[in-house]
Amino acid sequence: MGALITPVARPQGLYDREAEWDRLVALVGDPRPRPVIGVVTGPRGHGKSFLLKALAHATGGLYFCGQEAAQAETLRALARQYARHAGLAQAPRWTGWKDALLALADTARGSALVVVIDGFPEVVRESPGLPAVISEVCHRLGDGPGGSSRLRLLLCGSTTPVMSRLLSGSAAWVDQVVEMAPLDYRQARRLWAIDEPALALRVHAVVGGSTAFRFDPAGDRPPGGFADFDRWIQERVLSPRLPLFWKAGHLLDTVPDSWDVAVCHSTVAALATGRTTPGEIADFLDRPATDVPHILSHLEGRGLVRGEPDAFQPGLIHYRITEPLLAFDHAVIRPHRSELLDADADADADADGTRTGAVWRQARSVFETDVAGPHFAQICREWAARFAPAALFADAPESAVSGSLPHTDSEPVVIDVVVRGRQARLPGPLLSIGLVSWAHPMDTPHLERLRGHLPHLAALGEDTGRTRLVCYSAAGFGPGLREAEANGDVLLVSPEQLYGDGPWPYATEEGGRP
Repeated sequence: MGALITPVARPQGLYDREAEWDRLVALVGDPRPRPVIGVVTGPRGHGKSFLLKALAHATGGLYFCGQEAAQAETLRALARQYARHAGLAQAPRWTGWKDALLALADTARGSALVVVIDGFPEVVRESPGLPAVISEVCHRLGDGPGGSSRLRLLLCGSTTPVMSRLLSGSAAWVDQVVEMAPLDYRQARRLWAIDEPALALRVHAVVGGSTAFRFDPAGDRPPGGFADFDRWIQERVLSPRLPLFWKAGHLLDTVPDSWDVAVCHSTVAALATGRTTPGEIADFLDRPATDVPHILSHLEGRGLVRGEPDAFQPGLIHYRITEPLLAFDHAVIRPHRSELLDADADADADADGTRTGAVWRQARSVFETDVAGPHFAQICREWAARFAPAALFADAPESAVSGSLPHTDSEPVVIDVVVRGRQARLPGPLLSIGLVSWAHPMDTPHLERLRGHLPHLAALGEDTGRTRLVCYSAAGFGPGLREAEANGDVLLVSPEQLYGDGPWPYATEEGGRP
């Protein structure tokens, strides 16, 4: 029967997610005598199901995970689970979702009952009218004479167009949305218990902020130090016998049948190899440019890619892969999949991992150039927008993206990190421009390049009077830059600063500039 909602202790084994847990506990503890509906969404592999299973267990609720099945089969499975939960001798026979929801709601009269329907997009695929039925039943029980049900219905699913529609204003019957975003790069480092910033950056470039990968075989023997990274990649990431090898492909293989999965894979491959604009992707696919926006829109709707306007040319959109494992897979694993499968099939002959190691040595330069380098640049932008000390820039950052300076006599010049402040309508004030280097030390030529951009930016109408020049490097800084840093001409940001290790080296005046 329905369980009384009392203060719910956060379960052991739940990493971070205090805010999400507290919001869900408050939602199911809502004292109003009517159904309350919550939506839990976010990318795959970030702990949604674990969180909701723990919540259902802690409150005496019912957790049901839907899968791809006909509506009748899904209803029978839910009825059996409901019968076990309610102690019924026989499962009820429901002819539709309205019957099921009314039965669940009736169980929650007087005391609250938490019901989780996980895999909601898969359920809706075979029952497209389910959202409307939920709305109808909740409205009926909330406002009509048959009210007083304290059903707490939580609908969970990975980022898909179905879940996006539930998040839109059209779903007025949803009381609260809890989005399980990936852990940020600092949280991910703590999750993996990595001390060395350079190693943490590389691991994050492979598995991102997913808690699932930390607790599957990839996390059984995490790299013990920077020198152990290659061993971890070969044993835990490139092994076809372990789940991580296949997971990225599954993110795309679950797209609806009406979509061309092959084109989706090729589009991601284009992005993973540095082609970020629709025109570049169209050239890679050898398809008309008019085809590409529709493909990108589909991938964006599933939360797999994200488009961001160029800092200086807002009409130019740069796309990037949001799931690091998807980028790693399409840049490193996919081009060598047959070789890795052959090495695994002949495991006795490759007992020492020689063939797998040879594949990794061949792909390592691609990883550094096409995966780790762009990923480091994105982390630098995230740091500038979210983690930089409050007084580092002239104003609070509103955005940090890349920007292209158009030149008439040469190729466009890319500035890796462009930080803007807040301003209504017009682009915000230009707080900072920065260059990023992943593999090579930076020195005075990089500073001179930044200085050379300032007159061009001023000619474009930018106010550069308070624009800070920043160099971000994972490979160190030369003596010339160190001297310029001492003179206050440039800020130097290393992996240690990105992760907040130790005190920030620049003294800042309260409310002022370093």
